[in-house]
Amino acid sequence: MSARLNLEPNLVDPDGFYQELIEAHRGLDDAGSQMLNAKLVLILANQVGDMQVLRDALALARRGIDNGATRT
Repeated sequence: MSARLNLEPNLVDPDGFYQELIEAHRGLDDAGSQMLNAKLVLILANQVGDMQVLRDALALARRGIDNGATRT
């Protein structure tokens, strides 16, 4: 049985994590910041490990994002 994406609050200190995430980006240019985000996503994806959970997370993250490609 495949795991399910947990949509309930699960961080003990979400504000603390957010602060550390912002701090990790401090001093990086746009390319460095994008690289940090990409590496973090891959590290956390490896931690999750379940392909269906990752697919669900990708779909949820993509929801509502309009980069102009869908405009007519």
